[in-house]
Amino acid sequence: MTDLPILGAALTVDALETHRKLMLDKPRDLELQDFWPAEVLNGDWKPIVEKARKLLDGHQGRVGIHGPFFGFTVDSMDVDVREIVRKRLLQGLEVCEALGGTHMVVHSPYTTWDFNNLDNYENARQRKIELCHLTMSDAVKRAEEIGCELVIENIEDKDPYARIELAESFGSQAVKVSIDTGHAHYAHGTTGAPPVDYYVRAAGNRLRHIHLQDADGYADRHWTLGQGTINWHSVFGALSKLESDPRLIIELRDHSGLPASIANMAALGLAQ
Repeated sequence: MTDLPILGAALTVDALETHRKLMLDKPRDLELQDFWPAEVLNGDWKPIVEKARKLLDGHQGRVGIHGPFFGFTVDSMDVDVREIVRKRLLQGLEVCEALGGTHMVVHSPYTTWDFNNLDNYENARQRKIELCHLTMSDAVKRAEEIGCELVIENIEDKDPYARIELAESFGSQAVKVSIDTGHAHYAHGTTGAPPVDYYVRAAGNRLRHIHLQDADGYADRHWTLGQGTINWHSVFGALSKLESDPRLIIELRDHSGLPASIANMAALGLAQ
């Protein structure tokens, strides 16, 4: 990326209505976050999509969603739970197709416990990947069909490379890597993981999506960019080396901090 990158945002449809002018002033990528609850996916979500599409008239960036994640992991050993997870992922992709979305966030199954124990059991690493394939194979196929990327986001991941190995194991252009800066910073500060820019370098051009949030290295804060202790110069320096054009999605707990996040990164000369 040679020019200053353009920052997008993760918003609910209601927050998009509030920040619509900002999201349309440049080709800012958008991630809608209304569609992860089971109650929404099992219900009539079409009016929400309809409202979003109207609000997106004139929008020039890419659109995607945060997929379902609460209450399960994509490596479940329970065959009945696995069927529910398969269903949820396909429901999310149905929403993506209706929106014209090009990405859906999927949470990494790798835990802090895994970092210390996967090599404590024979073939545990491969078994974890096999379980993910049993759960995700239908979703990967469907994502390929509709031109959507499943981007696997680090959650507890202490090892920046484990979920990269998982993504590549599918052998599909529909499975790529995501980074959440606050999650990586938490892992760095609390579990001894590498700093955030190392996660970016590890992913390299497999990186197609990033959640930008500031934090303190202790918890998952989702603060306004510039309010925490993440070294943004190192993060954007690493991003500047990439050619994969990742979606740069500001993901805040308080959406009112979106304009300040963009302004703070612009003031540092890092983004617009």
